[in-house]
Formats: sequence, C-alpha cells, structure tokens
Amino acid sequence: MSNSTKYVFVTGGVTSSLGKGIISASLAKLLQAIILSVFAIIGIAAAPVPVFAANGPAGSIKEGVDGVGGGENQPKLEEGIKTVVNVLLFLLGAIAVIVIIIGGIRYATSNGDAGSIKGAKDTILYAVIGLVVAILAYAIVNFVIDAFSGSR
Repeated sequence: MSNSTKYVFVTGGVTSSLGKGIISASLAKLLQAIILSVFAIIGIAAAPVPVFAANGPAGSIKEGVDGVGGGENQPKLEEGIKTVVNVLLFLLGAIAVIVIIIGGIRYATSNGDAGSIKGAKDTILYAVIGLVVAILAYAIVNFVIDAFSGSR
C-alpha cells in the first residue's frame, strides 16, 4: 500500500450503479486502511516492555518470578476480569462508531431512495443503541466488580 494521500469526491446528481460500486469499493478500502491503522496502534501500545534488573542474580530471579505472576504482587482476579471486560467493551464501542459512519455513508449515497434512506437510518439508530448499551455495560461492570472487591 502506498503512502500517498487518497481522496474520494462524490458530486451531486444521479450516480449510476457502476459509480456506486466504485464509490463503495473506494470507501471500503479507506475504512480498511483506517481500521488496520487503529489495530496496529493498539498492538504497539499493548506490547510488553522488558525490564532488566541491576540487583544481581537474586534480584533478577525475584523480578522474573514477579513478572510471571508468581510473587507477592499477583494481580487480583477482579482486576483481570475488569481489564478483559473493559477491552471488549472498548472494541464494541469502536465497532458501533464505525457502523455509525457506515450508516452515514449509506444515507449520503442513498440518492433519495426511500428504502435506502430507511435502511441507513436504521443502521445509525441500531449503532447508537449499541453504543449506549456499551457505555451502560461499562458502568455496570465496573460498579459490580468494585462492589464485590470491596474497593469502595
């Protein structure tokens, strides 16, 4: 994939079926590039960073044991569950935002067709509902985990 900037211009008027296909394919490629970039950034941010000890062999062994979760500083089960659920809800929210964008594109390219407009509006509506559910689920999960772990 080249590093050149790509633009998609959609002008007014009636677009033929071939034109709609070309526009859809172009937008799909752009969205694919954006999604791959987001996942690459998330992957880089989540990469583990090695830490080397300067305390001699005993310190190195202790840090190694702590690093794999066998020492005194073991993460709690609640923290692990909370982290997994938060990551999944973040992904759900990101997908909902992408679906909202796709619904907006469908609405903009509907050319006044009542069926296409209704489908695009439904897509946006369901995506917004999904986003609200994701936000509420995030709040509920964090509240329940904090209530059971005694952090509050």
